[in-house]
Amino acid sequence: MLNVKNLTFSYDKTPVLKDISFKAQQGENIAIIGESGSGKSTLLKLIYGEYDLYKGQIFWKDTEILGPNYNLVIGYEFMKYVSQEFDLMPFITVAENIAKHLSRFYPEERQQRTEELLKVVELEAFANVKVKTLSGGQKQRVALARALAKQPEIILLDEPFSHIDNFKKQSLRRSVFKYLKDKNITCIVATHDKEDVLGFADKMIVLNENKIAVNDSPENLYNNPKTPLIASFFGEFNQINNEFIYAHQLKVVDNSNLNATVTKCYFKGNYYLIEADLNGGKVFFEHLELLKKNATVFLSIEKNPL
Repeated sequence: MLNVKNLTFSYDKTPVLKDISFKAQQGENIAIIGESGSGKSTLLKLIYGEYDLYKGQIFWKDTEILGPNYNLVIGYEFMKYVSQEFDLMPFITVAENIAKHLSRFYPEERQQRTEELLKVVELEAFANVKVKTLSGGQKQRVALARALAKQPEIILLDEPFSHIDNFKKQSLRRSVFKYLKDKNITCIVATHDKEDVLGFADKMIVLNENKIAVNDSPENLYNNPKTPLIASFFGEFNQINNEFIYAHQLKVVDNSNLNATVTKCYFKGNYYLIEADLNGGKVFFEHLELLKKNATVFLSIEKNPL
């Protein structure tokens, strides 16, 4: 179990994180979200032992995680960290980059593990390709596979799919997070993408103003967003009568007390995102058909939980 206790950290007296406390059980997936500069990446680096704490403690099971003042070599065997800087070996192949961290004394097992991980990150076709020729997204997938090679007990992922092409992201997420669950590997993922969270994370920690604003399940936070920051993470939203209402929760009806005037329409594939004027303010809602500018519509709030 990961236990972060009263963690406080500053860069040159500028507070970054204050009194951060949370726990992660073995095999649990914890998502860390927050605005840019909120301390997501810094928190991962502290958990990894890259920095020394100003105050507080971090434990993995009975081992206290300590920084460079205490460890000549940063990091621990049971923990892997995948940052946005991949640090790969460019002049050897994808398979060799992954296998390099596996024992040469068991060649068959080494080969099997390499092939298994190539499949997890969907790079089987690139096994014998030198890393220097790969795209940024492909390198990110190699870095993921390499981190998983020794099957760590806990893995820290910093924006793990940020360089991946959109058409690959969904299947890759499913593959990677399924592997982590199957192997009972604890995962702490810092992300700005709701697709990294919904369907995968057991808990979601929201960082705001250097502190944990909330720590709850994605379902609870989605269904009951308490702040604009949380609501905006999940999608386009409106604030009506002091409630946060997602765009898809507003429906066009024949008559209601919400009378809006259409100002813009945005094509979104299987629906249109409609921008309208409601009592002098902007409101967004989804509709299956294109609506004419200046058309008057009546809206109804239909909140359905997940």
